[in-house]
Amino acid sequence: MKPPPFAYRSPREVGQALADLAEADGDGKVLAGGQSLIPLLNMRLTAPGRIIDINRITGLDTVEPEAGGVRVGALARHTRVERSPVAAAVQPLLRQALRLVAHPVIRNRGTVVGSLVHADPAAELPAVLALLGGSVRLARAGGPGRDVPAGEFFIGPLESAAEPDELALSAFFPGLPPRSGTAFHELARRHGDFALAGVAAVVTMRTDLGLESARVACVGVGPGPVVVDVTAEAGGGEWDAAARAVRERIEPEDDIHATAGYRRHVAGVLAERALTEASRRAADA
Repeated sequence: MKPPPFAYRSPREVGQALADLAEADGDGKVLAGGQSLIPLLNMRLTAPGRIIDINRITGLDTVEPEAGGVRVGALARHTRVERSPVAAAVQPLLRQALRLVAHPVIRNRGTVVGSLVHADPAAELPAVLALLGGSVRLARAGGPGRDVPAGEFFIGPLESAAEPDELALSAFFPGLPPRSGTAFHELARRHGDFALAGVAAVVTMRTDLGLESARVACVGVGPGPVVVDVTAEAGGGEWDAAARAVRERIEPEDDIHATAGYRRHVAGVLAERALTEASRRAADA
């Protein structure tokens, strides 16, 4: 299949990109990494009248520490963030998640912010942002920018809060409190496939190594990332009880890849593994 006809714009600055989006009047799409958009175009699942290619805009590929976390620019590739010592030091869950994203050739082109805007319920990065309580910065021509928290950003399958005339400029991933650990586990039919289920975990310990908090975010088991606080169920490190709580609070559906029951079971197994690993890292922090 070949893509349908479209007008092509290649702005050199953010202001021009915003103007191009505004002129498209809701019928434009932004091209950054293209790892989701290009297949959709080729299969004619989307047919925008205008493509705005932002790859020639300088200054959008940054990965920078910021008060309380790390900010990732709209053109920062998966590989760049995965290999960034700054990102790994501030928020190790980013590297743990990115190593599970597709294959190296995809990570070399795909962008972190693009994955967030695409909002695939089986993708790893929306779960990371949701679990950490991060945000996405949006801008539009002639208007003030806005930072949308993750809890409001993911609306449904393949649907985010970014309006058709808005450009996602960056995403902010908060850092970890002291004595915290993270982990990400998932199960896929083949390496690099979308996960049948996946679980990211953050565990924080008190100074006496008692449990302060434990939270997970699940992928592939709902219309978006499903965040579950299991602090009460985990008690003194009872991760099997926490896993049961995860199974009870998710609502997976049957599809051609797996039954809802199978996804529910796998999510519980992965939750226990991720929480156990995250707690070990928290104890060593």
